[in-house]
Amino acid sequence: MPFFKFTAYAFFSITLMGCSALERKAAVPQKSLSNAQIAGLPSVRYLISTKTGVDAFVDDVIKLEASRGSKAFNGDGNFLALSGGGDDGAFGAGLLLGWSKQGSRPVFNLVTGISTGALIAPFAYMGKEYDPILKEVYTSINPQDVYIERGILSAIFSDGLADSTPLYQLISKYVDQNFLKGVAYEYNNNGRWLLIGTTNIDAGIPAIWNMGKIASIGTPESLELFRRILLASASIPGAFSPVMLDFLVGDQAFQEMHVDGGASTQVFLYPASAGNKAKELNIKRRSNRQVYIIRNARLDPRWSETQRRTLSVAGRAISQLIQTQGIGDLYRIYNITQNDNVGFNLAYIGSDFNEPHIQEFDKKYMNALFNYGYEHAIKGYTWSKYPPGFKSTYDADAENMSLKPPNQKKK
Repeated sequence: MPFFKFTAYAFFSITLMGCSALERKAAVPQKSLSNAQIAGLPSVRYLISTKTGVDAFVDDVIKLEASRGSKAFNGDGNFLALSGGGDDGAFGAGLLLGWSKQGSRPVFNLVTGISTGALIAPFAYMGKEYDPILKEVYTSINPQDVYIERGILSAIFSDGLADSTPLYQLISKYVDQNFLKGVAYEYNNNGRWLLIGTTNIDAGIPAIWNMGKIASIGTPESLELFRRILLASASIPGAFSPVMLDFLVGDQAFQEMHVDGGASTQVFLYPASAGNKAKELNIKRRSNRQVYIIRNARLDPRWSETQRRTLSVAGRAISQLIQTQGIGDLYRIYNITQNDNVGFNLAYIGSDFNEPHIQEFDKKYMNALFNYGYEHAIKGYTWSKYPPGFKSTYDADAENMSLKPPNQKKK
């Protein structure tokens, strides 16, 4: 999710909190990160910034496909990557529903999600019959369905400016034990993967969670972890409280602090090194592989006169940093697709969408954006085959910052 308008304030107020930190268990030591496990839920996450994490991911792919016998790696490969974007997730939800109505939406072998994309991902993974839930969530909710703002003093001495309990309750409304059984079935029987990204803020590294494996464990604890991972991936640092997860290293208890996956990356597919290892091991790959990336954000720069005030400048800079990071992530995925011979398909909010954005989770704005995504998809969305700027450049003098081919002269 993008930072709320008050998140720049959070950045500065947090610097005052050094002497008033809330109690917590000790963080997992750096040398023990790869060995730390959640009690009763072993080996359910991958530290993809490490060789150990990538090896574990590839090994799990091999084991799962081996268990499927002759069905292993059969058919085409269709992957869906859903980015962060806060209430701009209404675009992705609308696009998916329009795609269903249009009739060409495939069953995805892999679905990944970050932040608001993490909230969409489980329902996109489970298929078209869950479209009504996506529509309800992204056209009907209000800010109070997502968070409760804390008072200034309470916020300063807490671990977030807002209480995200309403968001957890919203997740729990739709993600129940029966939903988990469905995810487990798709994972074990059809070899379909659901991966959600969070950020381990203690270690400063991304964590990728195997939601199919978590669902397969099938205990009340696995349901709780499933929900809390979705919450963590959408927990904006400073705005929402982080999600604390208990880990064991041997018989010693520790905690990891997890926040918005967008603190590490705005969208992801799989580690490039995983594809390279698959080639080294000569692992069979599905034919005709395509990745569909839904970037729940605009890609064109938005001109905005910035007030000459500390918070205005800082807030604007953070917004631009998030946008630039998102574009860099698209180039990273494009590099993976070129290396692994996977088709690249990108959708994003175009410069033709100009509904005013008054506040976060503004119902009028979200409905307009949902309909925008839906209408584009139902007509047959024209997916971009390249990341932004690869085949065209931004004309910074144009009134609407429209895309023009290189060397095209302004009229």
